Amino acid sequence: MRYLFPVFLLLSLLCFLQRQKSVDFIKVDAKITPSFSNKTIKGWATYEFDLISRTDSIFLDAVNMTFEKVELNGKKIKYSNSNQRIGVKAPRKLGNHLLELTYSVKPNQAVYFTGWDGLDSVLKKTDSLNPTYKGIVSALNSKLLHLHNRKKAQIWTQGQGKYTSHWLPSIDDMNDKIEFDFTITAHKEYTVISNGRLTDKTMDNGSGKWHFDMNHPMSSYLAAFVIGNFDKEVIQSSSGVPIELYYAPEDSLKMEPTYRYTQELFDFLEEEIGVPYPWQNYKQVPVQDFLYAGMENTSCTVFSNQYVIDSIAFVDKNYVNVNAHELVHQWFGNMVTEVSGKHHWLHEGFATFYAYLAEKEVFGEDHFYWKLYQTAKTLHNLSENEGGEALTDPNANSLTFYEKGAWALAMLREEIGEVAFKKGIKAYLEKYAFTNVTIDNFLSEMEMVSGLDLTDYREKWLESEEFPWQEVKAHLKKANKSLKLFFEIENTVTDTTIMDEQKLALLWENEIPEEFKRQFIFTYGNRIPDSSLSEIIANTPLRIRQAVALTVPKVPKELQSDFESMLTDQSYVTQETVLFKLWDAFPKNRAAYLDQLDGVVGLPNRNVRLLWLTLALLSQDYQPERKKSFYDELNGYTASHFNFEVRQLAFQYLHQIRALNDVSLRNLVQACNHHIWQFKKSSRKLIRKINALQDGKNQLLALREKLSEKERKTLKNVLSP
Repeated sequence: MRYLFPVFLLLSLLCFLQRQKSVDFIKVDAKITPSFSNKTIKGWATYEFDLISRTDSIFLDAVNMTFEKVELNGKKIKYSNSNQRIGVKAPRKLGNHLLELTYSVKPNQAVYFTGWDGLDSVLKKTDSLNPTYKGIVSALNSKLLHLHNRKKAQIWTQGQGKYTSHWLPSIDDMNDKIEFDFTITAHKEYTVISNGRLTDKTMDNGSGKWHFDMNHPMSSYLAAFVIGNFDKEVIQSSSGVPIELYYAPEDSLKMEPTYRYTQELFDFLEEEIGVPYPWQNYKQVPVQDFLYAGMENTSCTVFSNQYVIDSIAFVDKNYVNVNAHELVHQWFGNMVTEVSGKHHWLHEGFATFYAYLAEKEVFGEDHFYWKLYQTAKTLHNLSENEGGEALTDPNANSLTFYEKGAWALAMLREEIGEVAFKKGIKAYLEKYAFTNVTIDNFLSEMEMVSGLDLTDYREKWLESEEFPWQEVKAHLKKANKSLKLFFEIENTVTDTTIMDEQKLALLWENEIPEEFKRQFIFTYGNRIPDSSLSEIIANTPLRIRQAVALTVPKVPKELQSDFESMLTDQSYVTQETVLFKLWDAFPKNRAAYLDQLDGVVGLPNRNVRLLWLTLALLSQDYQPERKKSFYDELNGYTASHFNFEVRQLAFQYLHQIRALNDVSLRNLVQACNHHIWQFKKSSRKLIRKINALQDGKNQLLALREKLSEKERKTLKNVLSP
């Protein structure tokens, strides 16, 4: 047995190499039917492939799938199933062939069912009924559950890496590019969104079938679908590309601020990149509890509904950068795809850089350069603390690939000139369209158009772990007047310097950009006299006032009225910050402060409301008749149908005021198995904190009796040393 493992690896490698050299999968026509009740998928797929040379077997990645039918060219064929891949004997004849698979699977990742809580328990009760009534009750339950849950229930996929094979037999290797066409079945009251163009939609007995067509090949990790309750607005780029903007019906008033500048971003990027958008259309869909900010599935970006905002929230958290970043990937990543992780800069560095350029188009030059300054500072500090990484390191962190990658492109454009840079980008994309690339491929094109040897550039920006701070600083000074001024002030200020009137006067000069003023306050706010801070609050725009609110650690009496004036600023971050600091500093006025913000929800994570409820509970004499409703509401936000960011904040506040009850504690235990690892990690950490306190330990012990077997096992695992 000790030889089995290495032999298996060798066979896997040989199969992989064999597949690469001998078989070319061209097209997949797949029919997908997700089951809402048991979180499974039934599928039927036909694979068109060319057999280029003789080989023994053909393989597809297929994780934990059961196959009902396997046919090659219309005839049943024997197959092997390792629960990681399916293999069939290769045909003898070279040329074009069809492989047909019928399968079922219960994905343990890559497909996420959100908002379906309560379905399982109801359906299990149906299963125990007399067969005579089971069908009738099941149908009624199905109808009632759809009516009840359709507003929030969603199914969505996230296959980045090599995970599409958890719901569709496919090829995990991103070097294999295939044209994917999908037909997806769902309840007629839902909307289905997937890659490509919707060519047809048919209805039959309460179910709908949505047919999607792609016209170019892509890597399998970019295949995706979303099922949920959505409305949409369709706009068009200047070049005629349809852009579908989806939103939940209840968020209709948030559609405009959420998707603000979308057409401008699209038009700018087509012009700046110099290559037309490569796909038939473009769609954007917000979903519940998405794993990341967004994901650039081909022609269909899926993003977190925490970016679905109103106009007030736009000041503090908007979708513009994520919107641009995922759109850029349609060229860099989707049309032209890296060969391996060593070349990941060709995806994320490019998407980050062009997204910054797109923001520059919308928000102006100062926004662009000050954003680069902030990322440069972070990268410099990391490098100084021996945390720097090379862009060619496949194990580098996101900060390296995204931000250092963006800087590498900014400095390349500086080195070879904007004209040559744009010409090289165009040549690179056109030459390698719908294929895979390496860093060498890209640099070769840039050397060709510029006539320069980029060896030194490569060593400094791609292969070195150091971040060249002095060179970056010189570039920023040259490029932006306000940054040059800021660096000059830095050189004249010591740790004990109190900001004089001459320096503070910069905060009122119209030609000095807001970014400079905010950074000035963040950096030197503790050296500005209270009288000057009062004048700043009274006479500067919203985001400058916000910088003061965030900087002052505790509100002195001299600034009380100034801070009170910010309670109604059109910024949820400012309102949250000021409410807490005023409540803390002036106990006698707590009721007035709470009254002023009663009913304000805030950002998508309900930042203002959750803080308000917590402070209302802590304010002893504040509306005692409503205390129970405050408490019930705060605990209620821990339930699984709320976004994980809302739940996480509610758990934190309840723990801080020692007010977690059995319901919220049980929700916390369930959160320890959440599909978002950051939330899962924070939930487990909080459980351990609670258990470290004697009263918390007693509460958890008492709770065990009310938990299901699965929940008890989770709790035991979390608390195990």
